[in-house]
Amino acid sequence: MSKESNNERMPMQLGLFMPNCSNAYSMSTYKPDPQDWTFESNLRIAQAAEAADFDFLFPVAKWQGYGGKTDYLATSLETFTWASALLANTEKINIFSTVHVPVFHPVATAKMGATLDHIGKGRWGLNIVSGWSEHEFGMMGIEVIEHAERYERSEAYIEILKGLWTQEPGTFSYDCKWYTIKNGDVRPAPMNKPHPIIANAGVSEDAKEMVSRTCDWAFISPPSVEAAPEVVRNIKDRASKFGRSVQCACYPYVLWRDTESEAQEVRQKIVENIDRVAVDNWANGLKIQSGSFDDFTAEMYAFGGGALPLVGTKEHVAETLRDMYNDGMDGFLMVMLDYYEDTVRFDRDIAPLLKKMGVRP
Repeated sequence: MSKESNNERMPMQLGLFMPNCSNAYSMSTYKPDPQDWTFESNLRIAQAAEAADFDFLFPVAKWQGYGGKTDYLATSLETFTWASALLANTEKINIFSTVHVPVFHPVATAKMGATLDHIGKGRWGLNIVSGWSEHEFGMMGIEVIEHAERYERSEAYIEILKGLWTQEPGTFSYDCKWYTIKNGDVRPAPMNKPHPIIANAGVSEDAKEMVSRTCDWAFISPPSVEAAPEVVRNIKDRASKFGRSVQCACYPYVLWRDTESEAQEVRQKIVENIDRVAVDNWANGLKIQSGSFDDFTAEMYAFGGGALPLVGTKEHVAETLRDMYNDGMDGFLMVMLDYYEDTVRFDRDIAPLLKKMGVRP
């Protein structure tokens, strides 16, 4: 993964939206491996992804679940400690942590991040989440501030991280409504120069503005394959006005079988076993606070938590990924039904097709 695009476009980047939380990521009682959230399972999946030449792994940070039969995402592995263990047990794949801005002070995040980047020899990245869940933050007594202000605070957070990571130790100071940094000192500096990859996952107006000014990657959730190119163009056009380039990745649910009908039968089984309570709790919270998922239906939440459904044969999945890449999407943060088995199958079934199409090395 890179921070800036060169004259020659990078190949399609492939990653996994890792199951570091329970029941990830369908709000359904149908799940072949309900224990794939464990570290042992995550490590096995990570090493399979590295063997398949995937580019990055990405976790979700959660503090509470969403009730229902599945208690969706209730059991989770914290993402900084999770990343440290995976980085120590892999060699080339990039691994992200996710930080909720209201929970971790930026100096602490900068120090932990620099440490992780040394463990991974420059392979660590950070996903910035502004913090929208009254359900989770209420447990900590943390107020969820107004949407636009959250992104103003996150932009300050990113500026502080970059300052701490790039300026001489003891020389960086910063003062704003939310933070006061005096002679900031983070040593060692990260290995990845000028700083680790910074990403944000959101497509609200506030999110797109912040990403265009400060982030390297935008992890986006367009409502459909057809809508994706315009979302990508919008973000990249905004970034270009600031003299920057931003890479875009979306998260598709890749589900393939030998025939279209077989794949659709599996999808239907997931949807038929929908956890309605978890879906309602998740969707209600998002509609109130997030600003990123307003057009999604209950079925789309059930099937991969709002991931884009890429369902069909291996040829269909490969062709859709290729077409989206050709339309400007730089990478794919994939959701899978059975993570380990499907990662191995992807390497066998779909990766060779992408290579023949010339979009993967």
